Amino acid sequence: MSDVDTGELTAQELDALVEVAVESVRRAVVEGRRWEPDPADHPEPLRRPGATFVTLRRAGALRGCIGTLEATEPLVTAVADRARAAALADPRFLPVEPRELGDLEVSVSVLSAPRPLRVGSWQELRDVLRPGVDGLVVEAGYHRATFLPSVWEELPAPEAFLDALWRKAGLPPRAWPAGIAVSRYSAQHAG
Repeated sequence: MSDVDTGELTAQELDALVEVAVESVRRAVVEGRRWEPDPADHPEPLRRPGATFVTLRRAGALRGCIGTLEATEPLVTAVADRARAAALADPRFLPVEPRELGDLEVSVSVLSAPRPLRVGSWQELRDVLRPGVDGLVVEAGYHRATFLPSVWEELPAPEAFLDALWRKAGLPPRAWPAGIAVSRYSAQHAG
């Protein structure tokens, strides 16, 4: 995963991002406020622009997941913002309540920039996928969805991974509409 835009982060840097996410969730849920860590308080790699997703799980079940595919702000700032959003603004879930905090598992994924895949069919896409490594973005008109590389843990077969991604995007199974664009990215993960 050497193509992560922030460079290969160390285990300590990834752990620091998880700590930022946990603190941001706590402050949002308990204090009802947005917390913005000072990038100057963190190592240089965490001050660089970075794309990230923060995932919350409770008893193994998804409880919130919000992220961005574009690196537009310091990574540490993006993690704090996405953590707060995962806890309070994921439209699939009610906001996290203070009583849930002790049971939450918080993880952070730091993404590389998506790179277009030059494929001409669903079959070609399936054949070039790297299970367990690739995150994917699919776009076709107003249809857009992404799956993080960690989704491979739940959907290890390429066909199942792609079929679920197509459903998430609102596309017919295995369809290949005109103008479809598919990009892949990698991620470093902690938490």
